[in-house]
Amino acid sequence: MERIRTAVIGAGEHGRNHARHYASIPAAELVGVYDARPERARALAGEFGVRSFESPEEVWKAAMAVSIVIPATSHAEVALEAFAHGVDVLLEKPITRTVEEADRLIESAEAHARILQVGHVERFNPGVAAAREITRQPLFFEVHRLGVFSPRSLDVDVVYDLMIHDLDLVLWFASSPVCEVRAVGLPVLSDKVDIASARVEFENGAVANLTASRVSTEKVRKFRYFQPNEYVSIDFTRRDVLVVKVGGAGSPPGLGFRRLETRSVEPLRAELEAFVEAARTRRPPLVGGREGRQALTLAASVMDHIQAHAAKVNLRLTQPSGQSGES
Repeated sequence: MERIRTAVIGAGEHGRNHARHYASIPAAELVGVYDARPERARALAGEFGVRSFESPEEVWKAAMAVSIVIPATSHAEVALEAFAHGVDVLLEKPITRTVEEADRLIESAEAHARILQVGHVERFNPGVAAAREITRQPLFFEVHRLGVFSPRSLDVDVVYDLMIHDLDLVLWFASSPVCEVRAVGLPVLSDKVDIASARVEFENGAVANLTASRVSTEKVRKFRYFQPNEYVSIDFTRRDVLVVKVGGAGSPPGLGFRRLETRSVEPLRAELEAFVEAARTRRPPLVGGREGRQALTLAASVMDHIQAHAAKVNLRLTQPSGQSGES
């Protein structure tokens, strides 16, 4: 079996994690890294004993598939160039800065017969994967993604930094078009929205309440949903699933508890293994361009409603400058 020659564009902390996994995935061969700051690329390349590319053109000549781990303001430009040179792409979330750019990417990937995968890594969380297997007609979602303050990603609103993970999952689990969005958000320690709450209603009647914060006193990563006679709770940090079932012949009905069996795998590794497999087999990825576009579209709608609410209460928010990724 031919190994897929991979490279990483972006040598920040998350780019390093991509390189670390590529270096240990049997079906992949990490050939090098590139960064607009050559000293960062050389340091990361030296850590893994691979090539430090001097330009994107060198990447296109050497690699068959790349992870693009740079700010989303540059996603479209770099990915379009990769497709034009016959290289498959995994783009960190969000897919692009705008929906229009996402459309261009999807069209280009299809025109060049290239793999386009978007880095919504929570789909590969073992807890999510196990819960997805038992999901049937979810009616109500309650999602919390809270983190303590960090100077990382302060160039982007929390909706694009954190909440977009859960917007993608809610879209996937609900499997229905969105019919209404309400949202509110506030800047706290930066000039961007640091805490946000959204309510999303779907045409099939499902409703999702989502909260994202990067100014919490604790780290919380929980995704809970209710379906007929059943409550499912996913803990992203522990990567486990608790299922509470209502049943029994007694009065009142009893509750049954069980934990689902989950794989012991790091979500990012599972995501990159899936990308390498898609590049090898040419099968569509689990999270392709259209799924990435859907999540971006919903995130943009949430931000629009946050802006509208801020105007209503005379709160000034800065316009989002482009939905980040890693610098």
